[in-house]
Amino acid sequence: MDCIFCRIASGEVPTQYLHEDREIVAFPDINPQAPTHILIMPKEHFTSLGEMVPKNSELLGRLLLVAHSVAGQAGVVDTGFRLVLNQGRDGAQTVPHLHLHLMGGRGLSGRMG
Repeated sequence: MDCIFCRIASGEVPTQYLHEDREIVAFPDINPQAPTHILIMPKEHFTSLGEMVPKNSELLGRLLLVAHSVAGQAGVVDTGFRLVLNQGRDGAQTVPHLHLHLMGGRGLSGRMG
């Protein structure tokens, strides 16, 4: 399988990490949709949220904690930010590797519900 996000996570594709630990990396989106647009993902390949099982709950929780930490580093915690997890074709998932989009830095349009 040739997954660009796996190649980024392994260091094969040079990327400016905003966060890296043994399980998770965060880096700027190359096609930002907001002034702050950061991707947060597990290093281990999971195609989507649908592959996660109860034993992955700690990793899922850590993804959210890392997202909040990275938002703080980016200076958007006080003004607000959006986290998005796209799932499948109809959910606009373009890279088949589980990841969060952290977006902020301006008022975001679109009502979510």
